[in-house]
Amino acid sequence: MTNLNSTEIKTDNDSGFSDAGLRRLRGVLERHVDSGKIPGLVALVSRDGHTHVETLGTMRHDGGAPMRRDTIFRVASIAKPVTMAAAMILLDECRMRLDEPVDEWLPELANRRVLKRPDGPLDETVPANRPITVRDVLTCTFGLGVDFELMTAPIRAAIFEATDYGVGSGPAPGFDEWMRRLGELPLSYQPGERWQYDLPSEVACVLVSRVAGQPFGQFLRERVLEPLGMKDTGHHVPDGEIHRLPPLYGPDPQTGEFLVWDEAEGGRVSQAPEFEGTALVSTVDDYHAFFRMLLNGGTHQGRRILSRPAVELMTTNRLTPEMNSARDDMYRAILHLSNGQGLHGGWGLGMAVRTRRGDYAPVGQFGWDGGTGTSVYADPHHRLTGMLFTQVGMSTLDSVRLIQDFWTTTYQAIDA
Repeated sequence: MTNLNSTEIKTDNDSGFSDAGLRRLRGVLERHVDSGKIPGLVALVSRDGHTHVETLGTMRHDGGAPMRRDTIFRVASIAKPVTMAAAMILLDECRMRLDEPVDEWLPELANRRVLKRPDGPLDETVPANRPITVRDVLTCTFGLGVDFELMTAPIRAAIFEATDYGVGSGPAPGFDEWMRRLGELPLSYQPGERWQYDLPSEVACVLVSRVAGQPFGQFLRERVLEPLGMKDTGHHVPDGEIHRLPPLYGPDPQTGEFLVWDEAEGGRVSQAPEFEGTALVSTVDDYHAFFRMLLNGGTHQGRRILSRPAVELMTTNRLTPEMNSARDDMYRAILHLSNGQGLHGGWGLGMAVRTRRGDYAPVGQFGWDGGTGTSVYADPHHRLTGMLFTQVGMSTLDSVRLIQDFWTTTYQAIDA
């Protein structure tokens, strides 16, 4: 049976959630934990200042300590909006400009060569049509990245070898060495031609660090995390808090056996990484503060973090119809994302933006999902924020189905 743990809720006639809907939400989450496929979870939904939190199950798949509201998770790709906010601060301060070449700060990306064919040999290239701009990096269109249609292409193998990725921890070398390696590779597409995933977000962290003249982690902490009170968000978990971090599991796709991708003690996030990029750890309350700030147009408790236009740039579609069509095609090609995740119709800066209604969420919702079993979105129309964190990576459909059911029942719980 489910470890019921706790429920925290404020309900009254103005809460915006129905009691029956929240009970249904809890029941659906319990069902997933009771299945034995999701050891534990923490979920938060908030509307008009009223917050409901569910903590279910345990930190480990074989029992042990219960999940708590302050459990720390490896949040994976949902870190992208938070790290993107650091770049938006520099745009707000006119320390960099969207359509300026990045050559001054990222000389490794100057004078690029581009593959004649995206899936072709690495030595068959042509000159880039133009320099890479700040906009190209922030919109994930600078010419390199994870492309699900190029998984067997030579450029894909070359990228992974050069950037030395680890599961849940991001790139391994420090910024300068990482950029040097990246600069030795040709682009797979011309700058601004095609949306590609993940890698541009890490390049954006390097860009911020070099423009700001300080380590990215320090700039992020001083300008985003501390002003928002995100005290448990960062690039690693301190020694005294490691007990709040569950293992990260990647179930065997064939047997469902719980395989440990990363342990807590002695694991990848138990010490500060050399590459402080988008691989963050956090809690639901920290993420609630960040997404509530976005819903408030860039302010938090009366303090402005981002300008309203910066928030609008982040949370509205930045891609052309052709780019969006190619992006949809890429996500349809992957089994674990073809269930609907990734198919939002648009991409802002650091996150997806819904430009069409394909499920319970309306047009205008923004946010993203993480491969470690995390999901966070905000909905301006319903003044809603929601997040679901678990410790089960997307090696199977179990956490994907949990996330989808969470959002289906969350929207049903809206009352007025």
